[in-house]
Amino acid sequence: MLREKARVLEAEDIERILRRMAHEVVENNRGLEGLVLVGIQRRGIYLARRLRDRIQQFEDVKLPCGELDITLYRDDLTLLHDQPVVHSTSIPGDIRGKHLVLVDDVVYTGRTVRSALDALMDLGRPDTVRLAALIDRGHRELPIQPDFVGKNLPTSKSEVVEVRLEELDGKDEVVICERDVL
Repeated sequence: MLREKARVLEAEDIERILRRMAHEVVENNRGLEGLVLVGIQRRGIYLARRLRDRIQQFEDVKLPCGELDITLYRDDLTLLHDQPVVHSTSIPGDIRGKHLVLVDDVVYTGRTVRSALDALMDLGRPDTVRLAALIDRGHRELPIQPDFVGKNLPTSKSEVVEVRLEELDGKDEVVICERDVL
């Protein structure tokens, strides 16, 4: 059971962060040529769509935006579920030669991103893959670092960072929770 410990971002904070990150993505890519946003199931999809919408607001171009399911690429699949739930993968067009921005809500050990890179390479070979994360909480087990970070949030390993989004949870916020000891 999780107990909410601290609310670290509210809806307006998330909006401000996404606007900044959208500008950083365009700036880093030196424009929009060949740029494709790909959200990692589940919350990364909604964050990628929001980034796309913010970029469209200031660049007046709607970028292609896809969704990537990494369930079957996880190295801990058998530890997590007896019956894994596979979601959809939908990538807009051929990714060969494109500049992808992989979007996730929280970067922690790096294992989700490693799985996502494996899944992407099965779909084609992009020219570049960059990583955008709303929250970077540290504790890497693999040498993976996000290129675009909304907020660095140092946490202990006993804490859980929950990103709640309007589309799934009815409100936008980021909270730190602690596991109740039984």
